[in-house]
Amino acid sequence: MRDILPALERWYAARIPFGLATVVAVSRSAPRGPGAAMAVGPDDEVVGSVSGGCVEGAVFELAQEVAASGEARLESFGYSDEDAFAVGLTCGGEITLLVRRVTPATDPAFGAVAASVDAGRPVTVATVVDGPAPRGAGLAVWPDGVAGTLGTDGLDAAVTADARGELALGATVLRHYGPRGERREDDVTVFLQSFAPPPRMLVFGAIDYAAAVARIGDFLGYRVTVCDARPVFATPKRFPAGVEVVVDWPHRYLQRTGTDDRTVICVLTHDPKFDVPLLEEALRRPAAYIGAMGSRRTHDERRERLTDAGLAEAELSRLRSPLGLDLGARTPEEVAVSVAAEIVALRWGGSGAPLTVTAGAIHPTAAV
Repeated sequence: MRDILPALERWYAARIPFGLATVVAVSRSAPRGPGAAMAVGPDDEVVGSVSGGCVEGAVFELAQEVAASGEARLESFGYSDEDAFAVGLTCGGEITLLVRRVTPATDPAFGAVAASVDAGRPVTVATVVDGPAPRGAGLAVWPDGVAGTLGTDGLDAAVTADARGELALGATVLRHYGPRGERREDDVTVFLQSFAPPPRMLVFGAIDYAAAVARIGDFLGYRVTVCDARPVFATPKRFPAGVEVVVDWPHRYLQRTGTDDRTVICVLTHDPKFDVPLLEEALRRPAAYIGAMGSRRTHDERRERLTDAGLAEAELSRLRSPLGLDLGARTPEEVAVSVAAEIVALRWGGSGAPLTVTAGAIHPTAAV
Protein backbone atom coordinates (compact mmCIF):
# COMPACT_ATOMS: atom_id res chain seq x y z
CA MET A 1 0.00 0.00 0.00
CA ARG A 2 2.80 2.44 0.84
CA ASP A 3 4.37 1.89 -2.59
CA ILE A 4 1.20 2.66 -4.55
CA LEU A 5 -0.13 5.43 -2.32
CA PRO A 6 0.86 8.37 -4.59
CA ALA A 7 -1.33 7.05 -7.41
CA LEU A 8 -4.21 6.29 -5.04
CA GLU A 9 -4.04 9.79 -3.55
CA ARG A 10 -4.10 11.30 -7.04
CA TRP A 11 -7.18 9.34 -8.07
CA TYR A 12 -8.91 9.98 -4.76
CA ALA A 13 -8.29 13.74 -4.94
CA ALA A 14 -9.75 13.77 -8.47
CA ARG A 15 -12.79 11.85 -7.15
CA ILE A 16 -12.15 9.03 -9.64
CA PRO A 17 -13.39 5.62 -8.41
CA PHE A 18 -10.79 2.86 -8.37
CA GLY A 19 -10.74 -0.82 -7.49
CA LEU A 20 -8.38 -1.76 -4.66
CA ALA A 21 -7.40 -5.41 -4.14
CA THR A 22 -5.68 -6.21 -0.83
CA VAL A 23 -4.21 -9.52 0.32
CA VAL A 24 -5.95 -10.34 3.61
CA ALA A 25 -4.78 -13.94 4.13
CA VAL A 26 -2.11 -16.27 2.79
CA SER A 27 -1.13 -19.91 3.21
CA ARG A 28 1.92 -21.99 2.39
CA SER A 29 4.36 -20.38 -0.06
CA ALA A 30 2.27 -17.43 -1.18
CA PRO A 31 4.47 -14.85 -2.93
CA ARG A 32 3.30 -11.76 -1.04
CA GLY A 33 2.00 -11.30 2.49
CA PRO A 34 -1.11 -9.70 4.01
CA GLY A 35 -1.35 -6.02 3.15
CA ALA A 36 0.09 -6.35 -0.37
CA ALA A 37 -2.13 -4.35 -2.70
CA MET A 38 -2.96 -3.72 -6.35
CA ALA A 39 -5.26 -1.04 -7.71
CA VAL A 40 -6.92 -0.36 -11.05
CA GLY A 41 -7.75 3.27 -11.81
CA PRO A 42 -8.74 5.46 -14.74
CA ASP A 43 -7.82 4.37 -18.27
CA ASP A 44 -7.06 0.91 -16.89
CA GLU A 45 -3.94 2.16 -15.12
CA VAL A 46 -2.58 -0.53 -12.77
CA VAL A 47 -0.34 0.00 -9.75
CA GLY A 48 0.98 -2.54 -7.28
CA SER A 49 1.03 -6.32 -7.17
CA VAL A 50 -0.59 -9.06 -5.11
CA SER A 51 1.29 -12.12 -6.36
CA GLY A 52 4.30 -11.06 -8.36
CA GLY A 53 2.47 -11.73 -11.62
CA CYS A 54 0.73 -15.10 -11.16
CA VAL A 55 -2.86 -13.89 -10.88
CA GLU A 56 -2.63 -10.19 -11.73
CA GLY A 57 -4.61 -10.59 -14.95
CA ALA A 58 -7.59 -12.06 -13.13
CA VAL A 59 -7.33 -9.49 -10.33
CA PHE A 60 -7.25 -6.70 -12.92
CA GLU A 61 -10.62 -7.83 -14.32
CA LEU A 62 -12.04 -8.31 -10.84
CA ALA A 63 -10.97 -4.83 -9.75
CA GLN A 64 -12.53 -3.33 -12.88
CA GLU A 65 -15.84 -5.03 -12.08
CA VAL A 66 -15.79 -3.90 -8.46
CA ALA A 67 -14.90 -0.32 -9.40
CA ALA A 68 -17.89 -0.26 -11.73
CA SER A 69 -20.42 -2.04 -9.50
CA GLY A 70 -19.33 -0.82 -6.06
CA GLU A 71 -19.91 -4.32 -4.63
CA ALA A 72 -16.93 -5.55 -2.61
CA ARG A 73 -15.71 -9.08 -3.39
CA LEU A 74 -13.71 -11.70 -1.52
CA GLU A 75 -11.78 -14.12 -3.74
CA SER A 76 -9.15 -16.81 -3.18
CA PHE A 77 -6.48 -17.97 -5.59
CA GLY A 78 -4.58 -21.21 -5.16
CA TYR A 79 -2.49 -23.68 -7.12
CA SER A 80 -5.49 -25.53 -8.58
CA ASP A 81 -8.22 -23.05 -7.81
CA GLU A 82 -10.90 -23.62 -10.41
CA ASP A 83 -13.31 -21.20 -8.73
CA ALA A 84 -10.97 -18.21 -9.05
CA PHE A 85 -11.10 -17.81 -12.82
CA ALA A 86 -9.09 -21.04 -13.27
CA VAL A 87 -5.99 -19.03 -12.38
CA GLY A 88 -3.56 -20.42 -9.81
CA LEU A 89 -0.35 -19.55 -8.02
CA THR A 90 2.57 -21.39 -9.55
CA CYS A 91 4.32 -21.38 -6.17
CA GLY A 92 1.68 -23.69 -4.73
CA GLY A 93 0.37 -21.30 -2.09
CA GLU A 94 -2.96 -19.55 -1.69
CA ILE A 95 -3.95 -15.92 -1.25
CA THR A 96 -7.27 -14.41 -0.29
CA LEU A 97 -8.08 -10.95 -1.62
CA LEU A 98 -10.59 -8.33 -0.58
CA VAL A 99 -11.44 -6.14 -3.56
CA ARG A 100 -13.40 -2.95 -2.93
CA ARG A 101 -14.30 0.30 -4.62
CA VAL A 102 -12.71 3.43 -3.17
CA THR A 103 -14.18 6.92 -3.61
CA PRO A 104 -14.61 9.90 -1.26
CA ALA A 105 -18.25 8.86 -0.87
CA THR A 106 -17.59 5.20 -0.01
CA ASP A 107 -14.40 5.76 2.02
CA PRO A 108 -14.38 9.31 3.45
CA ALA A 109 -11.45 8.53 5.79
CA PHE A 110 -9.09 7.43 3.03
CA GLY A 111 -7.61 10.90 2.58
CA ALA A 112 -6.82 11.25 6.27
CA VAL A 113 -5.28 7.76 6.34
CA ALA A 114 -3.12 8.54 3.33
CA ALA A 115 -1.97 11.80 4.92
CA SER A 116 -1.03 9.93 8.10
CA VAL A 117 0.95 7.32 6.19
CA ASP A 118 2.76 10.06 4.26
CA ALA A 119 3.60 11.86 7.50
CA GLY A 120 4.70 8.71 9.32
CA ARG A 121 1.84 9.02 11.82
CA PRO A 122 0.71 5.54 12.99
CA VAL A 123 -2.75 4.44 11.89
CA THR A 124 -4.59 1.12 11.60
CA VAL A 125 -7.27 0.56 8.97
CA ALA A 126 -9.96 -1.99 9.90
CA THR A 127 -12.00 -3.39 7.00
CA VAL A 128 -14.86 -5.88 7.09
CA VAL A 129 -13.90 -8.94 5.06
CA ASP A 130 -16.83 -11.28 5.66
CA GLY A 131 -19.94 -11.79 7.75
CA PRO A 132 -23.21 -9.97 8.40
CA ALA A 133 -21.50 -6.56 8.62
CA PRO A 134 -21.19 -4.62 5.34
CA ARG A 135 -18.27 -6.10 3.38
CA GLY A 136 -15.66 -3.44 2.64
CA ALA A 137 -16.84 -1.11 5.43
CA GLY A 138 -13.86 0.64 6.98
CA LEU A 139 -12.78 2.15 10.28
CA ALA A 140 -9.55 4.15 10.60
CA VAL A 141 -8.01 4.09 14.07
CA TRP A 142 -5.30 6.44 15.35
CA PRO A 143 -3.87 6.48 18.88
CA ASP A 144 -6.09 9.47 19.65
CA GLY A 145 -9.09 9.19 17.32
CA VAL A 146 -11.20 7.21 14.87
CA ALA A 147 -13.05 7.79 11.61
CA GLY A 148 -15.66 5.69 9.84
CA THR A 149 -17.80 2.80 11.04
CA LEU A 150 -18.13 -0.95 10.55
CA GLY A 151 -21.88 -0.89 11.06
CA THR A 152 -22.58 -1.07 14.79
CA ASP A 153 -21.32 0.81 17.85
CA GLY A 154 -20.36 -2.41 19.61
CA LEU A 155 -18.31 -3.69 16.68
CA ASP A 156 -16.63 -0.29 16.31
CA ALA A 157 -15.68 -0.24 20.01
CA ALA A 158 -14.24 -3.77 20.03
CA VAL A 159 -12.31 -3.28 16.81
CA THR A 160 -10.99 0.11 17.94
CA ALA A 161 -9.52 -1.46 21.08
CA ASP A 162 -7.91 -4.30 19.11
CA ALA A 163 -6.70 -1.96 16.37
CA ARG A 164 -4.81 0.14 18.90
CA GLY A 165 -3.25 -3.00 20.31
CA GLU A 166 -2.08 -4.10 16.85
CA LEU A 167 -0.95 -0.55 16.07
CA ALA A 168 1.32 -0.58 19.11
CA LEU A 169 3.04 -3.60 17.56
CA GLY A 170 2.82 -2.51 13.92
CA ALA A 171 0.93 -5.75 13.18
CA THR A 172 -1.42 -6.69 10.33
CA VAL A 173 -3.89 -9.48 11.18
CA LEU A 174 -7.38 -10.91 10.76
CA ARG A 175 -9.72 -10.77 13.77
CA HIS A 176 -13.16 -12.29 14.36
CA TYR A 177 -16.16 -10.87 16.24
CA GLY A 178 -19.86 -11.18 16.77
CA PRO A 179 -22.17 -8.72 14.93
CA ARG A 180 -22.01 -6.28 17.86
CA GLY A 181 -18.36 -6.85 18.68
CA GLU A 182 -18.71 -9.97 20.81
CA ARG A 183 -15.18 -11.32 21.27
CA ARG A 184 -16.05 -14.99 21.68
CA GLU A 185 -17.89 -15.17 18.36
CA ASP A 186 -16.61 -15.34 14.80
CA ASP A 187 -19.47 -14.20 12.56
CA VAL A 188 -17.64 -11.09 11.35
CA THR A 189 -14.11 -11.19 9.95
CA VAL A 190 -12.17 -7.91 10.06
CA PHE A 191 -8.80 -7.18 8.49
CA LEU A 192 -6.60 -4.91 10.62
CA GLN A 193 -3.78 -3.32 8.62
CA SER A 194 -1.33 -1.27 10.65
CA PHE A 195 0.83 1.41 9.09
CA ALA A 196 3.57 1.57 11.69
CA PRO A 197 6.89 -0.24 12.05
CA PRO A 198 7.11 -2.81 14.86
CA PRO A 199 8.40 -1.29 18.12
CA ARG A 200 11.93 -1.97 19.26
CA MET A 201 13.08 -3.92 22.28
CA LEU A 202 16.67 -3.19 23.29
CA VAL A 203 18.14 -5.79 25.64
CA PHE A 204 21.49 -4.98 27.23
CA GLY A 205 23.58 -7.77 28.74
CA ALA A 206 24.02 -11.07 26.87
CA ILE A 207 23.21 -13.38 29.79
CA ASP A 208 20.81 -16.33 29.99
CA TYR A 209 18.02 -14.02 31.10
CA ALA A 210 18.59 -11.91 27.99
CA ALA A 211 17.97 -14.89 25.72
CA ALA A 212 14.63 -15.55 27.43
CA VAL A 213 13.61 -11.88 27.36
CA ALA A 214 14.60 -11.63 23.68
CA ARG A 215 12.54 -14.73 22.88
CA ILE A 216 9.39 -13.41 24.53
CA GLY A 217 9.95 -9.96 23.03
CA ASP A 218 10.09 -11.49 19.57
CA PHE A 219 6.91 -13.46 20.36
CA LEU A 220 5.14 -10.23 21.36
CA GLY A 221 6.03 -8.61 18.04
CA TYR A 222 9.01 -6.45 18.97
CA ARG A 223 12.10 -6.01 16.79
CA VAL A 224 14.69 -7.19 19.29
CA THR A 225 18.34 -6.21 19.59
CA VAL A 226 20.71 -7.63 22.21
CA CYS A 227 23.84 -5.61 22.98
CA ASP A 228 26.85 -6.50 25.10
CA ALA A 229 30.44 -5.27 25.12
CA ARG A 230 31.78 -8.82 25.63
CA PRO A 231 32.13 -10.67 22.29
CA VAL A 232 32.44 -14.05 23.99
CA PHE A 233 28.83 -13.69 25.21
CA ALA A 234 27.30 -11.58 22.42
CA THR A 235 27.11 -14.32 19.77
CA PRO A 236 24.05 -14.91 17.54
CA LYS A 237 23.99 -18.67 18.27
CA ARG A 238 23.00 -17.92 21.89
CA PHE A 239 19.84 -16.08 20.83
CA PRO A 240 16.68 -16.80 18.82
CA ALA A 241 16.81 -16.47 15.05
CA GLY A 242 15.83 -13.00 13.92
CA VAL A 243 17.24 -11.29 17.02
CA GLU A 244 19.98 -8.79 16.19
CA VAL A 245 23.13 -9.18 18.29
CA VAL A 246 25.53 -6.23 18.63
CA VAL A 247 28.97 -6.14 20.25
CA ASP A 248 29.52 -2.66 21.69
CA TRP A 249 29.51 -0.76 24.95
CA PRO A 250 25.81 -0.40 25.80
CA HIS A 251 25.76 3.36 26.33
CA ARG A 252 27.65 3.99 23.09
CA TYR A 253 25.23 1.81 21.14
CA LEU A 254 22.21 3.56 22.66
CA GLN A 255 23.67 6.99 21.89
CA ARG A 256 23.56 6.25 18.16
CA THR A 257 20.25 4.37 18.20
CA GLY A 258 16.90 6.06 17.78
CA THR A 259 14.12 5.39 20.29
CA ASP A 260 10.49 6.50 20.49
CA ASP A 261 7.50 6.30 22.81
CA ARG A 262 7.01 2.58 21.99
CA THR A 263 10.60 1.46 22.60
CA VAL A 264 11.30 -1.02 25.42
CA ILE A 265 14.72 -0.95 27.10
CA CYS A 266 15.75 -3.84 29.38
CA VAL A 267 19.05 -3.45 31.24
CA LEU A 268 20.22 -6.87 32.44
CA THR A 269 23.92 -6.09 32.95
CA HIS A 270 23.70 -5.29 36.72
CA ASP A 271 27.29 -4.05 36.57
CA PRO A 272 27.84 -0.34 37.41
CA LYS A 273 30.44 0.22 34.70
CA PHE A 274 27.83 -0.83 32.12
CA ASP A 275 24.44 0.05 33.50
CA VAL A 276 25.04 3.49 35.06
CA PRO A 277 26.20 5.25 31.86
CA LEU A 278 23.58 3.29 29.93
CA LEU A 279 20.70 4.30 32.21
CA GLU A 280 21.98 7.88 32.31
CA GLU A 281 21.45 7.92 28.54
CA ALA A 282 18.20 5.90 28.53
CA LEU A 283 16.37 7.95 31.16
CA ARG A 284 16.91 11.13 29.19
CA ARG A 285 15.33 9.90 25.96
CA PRO A 286 11.86 8.72 24.82
CA ALA A 287 10.90 5.14 25.71
CA ALA A 288 7.77 3.28 26.76
CA TYR A 289 9.57 1.16 29.34
CA ILE A 290 12.99 1.26 30.98
CA GLY A 291 13.67 -1.63 33.33
CA ALA A 292 16.84 -2.77 35.10
CA MET A 293 17.66 -6.10 36.72
CA GLY A 294 19.24 -6.43 40.13
CA SER A 295 18.61 -6.84 43.83
CA ARG A 296 17.09 -4.08 45.92
CA ARG A 297 20.54 -3.28 47.26
CA THR A 298 21.83 -3.02 43.67
CA HIS A 299 18.91 -0.74 42.84
CA ASP A 300 19.66 1.58 45.77
CA GLU A 301 23.34 1.80 44.85
CA ARG A 302 22.48 2.32 41.18
CA ARG A 303 20.00 5.07 42.00
CA GLU A 304 22.60 6.85 44.16
CA ARG A 305 25.14 6.73 41.31
CA LEU A 306 22.55 8.07 38.85
CA THR A 307 21.69 10.91 41.23
CA ASP A 308 25.38 11.76 41.49
CA ALA A 309 25.45 11.79 37.66
CA GLY A 310 22.89 14.59 37.71
CA LEU A 311 19.61 12.85 36.93
CA ALA A 312 16.51 14.55 38.34
CA GLU A 313 13.80 12.79 40.32
CA ALA A 314 11.40 12.99 37.37
CA GLU A 315 13.91 11.10 35.25
CA LEU A 316 14.67 8.53 37.94
CA SER A 317 10.94 7.86 38.44
CA ARG A 318 10.79 6.36 34.94
CA LEU A 319 13.06 3.48 35.97
CA ARG A 320 11.35 0.15 36.69
CA SER A 321 13.80 -1.51 39.04
CA PRO A 322 13.94 -4.30 39.96
CA LEU A 323 12.19 -4.96 36.65
CA GLY A 324 9.18 -7.25 36.28
CA LEU A 325 6.04 -8.09 38.25
CA ASP A 326 6.09 -10.10 41.46
CA LEU A 327 5.32 -13.58 40.11
CA GLY A 328 7.79 -15.45 42.28
CA ALA A 329 9.81 -16.13 39.11
CA ARG A 330 13.03 -18.14 39.40
CA THR A 331 14.18 -19.40 35.99
CA PRO A 332 15.20 -17.11 33.10
CA GLU A 333 12.00 -18.05 31.28
CA GLU A 334 9.84 -17.23 34.29
CA VAL A 335 11.63 -13.91 34.77
CA ALA A 336 11.02 -13.12 31.09
CA VAL A 337 7.29 -13.73 31.62
CA SER A 338 7.35 -11.37 34.60
CA VAL A 339 9.12 -8.66 32.56
CA ALA A 340 6.72 -9.09 29.62
CA ALA A 341 3.75 -8.88 31.98
CA GLU A 342 5.02 -5.58 33.40
CA ILE A 343 5.57 -4.18 29.89
CA VAL A 344 2.02 -5.11 28.80
CA ALA A 345 0.48 -3.80 32.04
CA LEU A 346 2.32 -0.50 31.69
CA ARG A 347 1.31 -0.13 28.06
CA TRP A 348 -2.41 -0.55 28.69
CA GLY A 349 -2.71 0.69 32.26
CA GLY A 350 -3.27 -2.74 33.79
CA SER A 351 -2.94 -3.22 37.53
CA GLY A 352 -1.08 -6.52 37.41
CA ALA A 353 -3.58 -7.92 39.92
CA PRO A 354 -5.34 -11.30 39.37
CA LEU A 355 -8.59 -10.82 37.46
CA THR A 356 -10.36 -12.78 40.17
CA VAL A 357 -9.91 -9.86 42.59
CA THR A 358 -10.76 -7.07 40.13
CA ALA A 359 -14.16 -5.81 39.02
CA GLY A 360 -15.58 -4.17 35.92
CA ALA A 361 -14.78 -4.71 32.27
CA ILE A 362 -11.73 -6.86 31.53
CA HIS A 363 -11.12 -4.86 28.33
CA PRO A 364 -12.28 -1.28 28.96
CA THR A 365 -13.95 0.38 26.00
CA ALA A 366 -11.40 2.29 23.95
CA ALA A 367 -11.63 6.07 23.96
CA VAL A 368 -12.65 7.54 20.61
